[in-house]
Amino acid sequence: MYLTIKETAEYLSIPESTVESLIQRRKIRAIHDGAEYLIYKEQFNTHLKQMEKYKHLVEEILNEPILEDLDVKDED
Repeated sequence: MYLTIKETAEYLSIPESTVESLIQRRKIRAIHDGAEYLIYKEQFNTHLKQMEKYKHLVEEILNEPILEDLDVKDED
């Protein structure tokens, strides 16, 4: 499925100008049909899956309880 620049910006939750910049810098693959750029939606699946995986990992780390260190001595 192909998306326009506007649809891609909405899908990725970023401004249209950012999508255009990424296309110009060849960070996003796109084809030009003479009138507008079309972006293949499936190229983002791996990235979005990785971001979800990292988000879950960070949440696990932040929710992990901090254990008391047995070697710490109160010297007061």
